[in-house]
Amino acid sequence: MLVQSIDNFEKINPDVLVVSLFEGEATHVDFVNKFVVETKDFEGKYNTTYLIPTLGQFPAPKILVLGCGKRAEFNQNKARVLIAKAIKTVAPLKLRRVAFDVDFGFDYGKFGTIGAYIGNYSFDKYKNKKTERVDEVYFTKVCPAEIEKGELIAQAMTFTRDLANEPAAYATPQKLADIALGLEGVETRVYEEPEIREMKMGAYLAVGQGSVNPPKFIHMKYSVENPKKRIAIIGKGICFDSGGLDIKPAASMLTMKDDMAGAACVLGIMSVISRLHPEVEVHGIIAACENMPSGSAYKPGDILTAKNGKTIEVDNTDAEGRLTLADALCYASELGVDEVIDIATLTGACSVAFGAVCAGILGNCDELVRNVKDAAFEIGEKYWELPTYEEYANGLKSEVADMRNTGGRSGGASSAGLFLKEFVSNVKWAHIDIAGVAFLDAPLNEFIKGSTGSGVRALLNYICK
Repeated sequence: MLVQSIDNFEKINPDVLVVSLFEGEATHVDFVNKFVVETKDFEGKYNTTYLIPTLGQFPAPKILVLGCGKRAEFNQNKARVLIAKAIKTVAPLKLRRVAFDVDFGFDYGKFGTIGAYIGNYSFDKYKNKKTERVDEVYFTKVCPAEIEKGELIAQAMTFTRDLANEPAAYATPQKLADIALGLEGVETRVYEEPEIREMKMGAYLAVGQGSVNPPKFIHMKYSVENPKKRIAIIGKGICFDSGGLDIKPAASMLTMKDDMAGAACVLGIMSVISRLHPEVEVHGIIAACENMPSGSAYKPGDILTAKNGKTIEVDNTDAEGRLTLADALCYASELGVDEVIDIATLTGACSVAFGAVCAGILGNCDELVRNVKDAAFEIGEKYWELPTYEEYANGLKSEVADMRNTGGRSGGASSAGLFLKEFVSNVKWAHIDIAGVAFLDAPLNEFIKGSTGSGVRALLNYICK
């Protein structure tokens, strides 16, 4: 465990003590007040820090003061961001043992633990020079059980971020299948290509047929006696998206190893679900494949038949994620679950609309969409509901098939959602488009460049309510 609970920071001889300062207040540490309150050198504005060398006059050699802003505006998500900032501040100074003795006014164990992991994260697996990290973090005034909850969520996020940051040569459909088969506390079945064909998943198979790496359809299941409800979560699993024959420009292809961020999210969730013990049956589903150009690749103008018998004219081979999700949604609809939630880096249109700030969400049940959105916001992820007016489906009309796989550039996130809706039957459904938030081109808030583990916190919080 990275984070532990303690009664008194002096017992562990920290390399640095972290304390809090709200605007217009003093801290509970007189030594700190002499440096920053009485001198007015540091006012405690939100997301600012002040480092004090104690020169042997205090039990810790250094004190980091966190500016918390106005107390009335402070909350658990701001606490998470500040703890991540503190870790990022002290780690490069090689301060390995960090104690937090803060006066936030609430139990920050879960949110603070998530923040500590985010602040301590770096994907340096392939670097000879490793990133400086903190080894031990201690919190006072928190419940150990809240730390434990935060640890599991944070570990799931780290699992997801690591997997989504891996190059496509590592994170192949076979690798995702192997990871799923190795998870504890869940039953996993991997369907091979002949079995996928028997299930008549023609849309999914078409996307993967251009790659030398065969598709793997993955179904994980967490079971519990007398579940309150049954949920299926589907993660888009395009392990690399070249665009297919409608090939992407080189710059747009560089981060397409992350087009399986939805699948990584689902694997991260399933990696800890049995230890969180929700009274909910959870199915994790991934239609994993690669979208590659080759002599065997599917082509613009092809007509595909999905698992539910609906036909699809291929307008653009780079609108592939919705084709794999279509068959996965058909499969999930047949499981007898109460709810289906898919999460996908689906459309550039969603990224254009919301940037890296929030994800889009829509569905066929207002209550489900609202509950998922609220669960996300509660734990620090932002979702915004996309419109589903029927006019957005006009561009999906085809003269030669039941529909096309694209609806044009305008309203692309909504039309993609309405395409997916055609493959959902007799079940409550929500779709989350994380195209803009799953992978950052530059640091944002507490996150560094790269994968963010988007969706893990939100969906675990929703499942465990």
